[in-house]
Amino acid sequence: MGNRPAELRALLDSVAKQDGDPVEVVVVGNGSPVPDVPEGVRTIELPENLGIPGGRNVGIEAFGPSGSDVDILMFLDDDGLLPLTDTAEKCRDAFAADPKLGIVSFRIADPDTGETQRRHVPRLRASDPMHSSRVTTFLGGANAVRTRVIAEAGPLPAEFFYAHEETDLAWRALDAGWMIDYRADMVLHHPTTAPSRHAVYHRMVARNRVWLARRNLPAPLVPVYLGVWLLLTLARRPSGPALRAWLGGFKEGWTTPCGPRRPMKWRTVWRLTRLGRPPVI
Repeated sequence: MGNRPAELRALLDSVAKQDGDPVEVVVVGNGSPVPDVPEGVRTIELPENLGIPGGRNVGIEAFGPSGSDVDILMFLDDDGLLPLTDTAEKCRDAFAADPKLGIVSFRIADPDTGETQRRHVPRLRASDPMHSSRVTTFLGGANAVRTRVIAEAGPLPAEFFYAHEETDLAWRALDAGWMIDYRADMVLHHPTTAPSRHAVYHRMVARNRVWLARRNLPAPLVPVYLGVWLLLTLARRPSGPALRAWLGGFKEGWTTPCGPRRPMKWRTVWRLTRLGRPPVI
């Protein structure tokens, strides 16, 4: 968004220090000017904010159709930083060693405390963030994706704008036969924050949750999945304004177009279940 020039420069410096072949970098200004960047870094300035998935899709296309000019794309939040110099090499090695590996989710840690928030571990059993495993989704601002996944499963859902776009792509990737790994040894430093700091958080989280189900789940699972999330939301006792925004978004998710519907195969439902997260929660 152009309002963190110092953090962006630190991130770009950490990418430049990666071991092995140099990492080609594109910075997308999502409706804002791009601050000064090091020589060799490409920039794209969009005339309007396309949202997180829309902006990332523009970055993907900067590397050819569906990113096809390269084998792997790494997505990093502009206020993050790679504290280790071997992360890019670990990505290359991971994808080379496992032809079915489609996406790698990094571990996000606070730079001061080293703490990884529970919400940043993309699985239900999140008590041990140092444990790497197969997972069913990934973290949008700290990941690497094989470009063949994007070619086969499609890009991020730009209409989501913010929230759950990663799970939408993850489910489509799993349905296409790819796997997703959470790697605790691939670290992005990022300050501890609360997602609710965004004014649109509660509405878009609810709307996009409905869209996610309508787009991707077999019809019998749609009401089950959304019913569970409604009960969980109520059990968390949100404030009055937050609940009103959430319910408004939930209604919006049912009454507005969600994009193309491509329900996952039942064998993908079973795969998600075996991986520890059946698509009803």
